[in-house]
Amino acid sequence: MATSVERVALALKTAGHEENIVEFPAGTRTAADAAAAIGCEVAQIAKSLVFKAGDRPLLAITSGTNRASLKKLEALAGCPVTRADADWVREMTGFAIGGVAPIGHQSQPIVLLDEDLLKLDPIWAAAGSPNHVFETKAQALATISQALIADIKE
Repeated sequence: MATSVERVALALKTAGHEENIVEFPAGTRTAADAAAAIGCEVAQIAKSLVFKAGDRPLLAITSGTNRASLKKLEALAGCPVTRADADWVREMTGFAIGGVAPIGHQSQPIVLLDEDLLKLDPIWAAAGSPNHVFETKAQALATISQALIADIKE
C-alpha cells in the first residue's frame, strides 16, 4: 500500500502537475511552521481543512491567514457542516491532521478553494504528511483538486 506522500505524488503526476514535493524534517504541521520552513508568507500556505457535510467530507482549502466560515461552507454545500475529529478525517481522507493534502484522498470530498489564494503566487500545500509540502499555483490547485473557487473565509 502506498504511503500518503506517495498517493499525493501519484495524484500530482496523474493530473499532469509537476511532482515537486519537498520534505522539511522540522515539520510543516501549521501554516506558520510551513511558512517558516519554506521562507514564504503565511498567506501563501494553502491550509486543507476537513469538515463533515452530512456524511461526506468537505475540504476547505484556505489561505494560511484565513479561517473558514461554517456559514459560507454550509451555503455552498447545501447542508449542515460541522467540524470533523482526527479519526474521521483519517478514515475519510487517508491523511492525518497536519498533513491533509488537497489531492490524493481515499474518496473524493466536496472541495472549496478560498478565492484569496488566487492573489498569491506561488502557494504551498501539504503533501500527505506533517513534513511534506508541494508548490503550485491557486488555479492549478483548483483544477487538480476539482475545487469550486469561492469566498469561504470568515
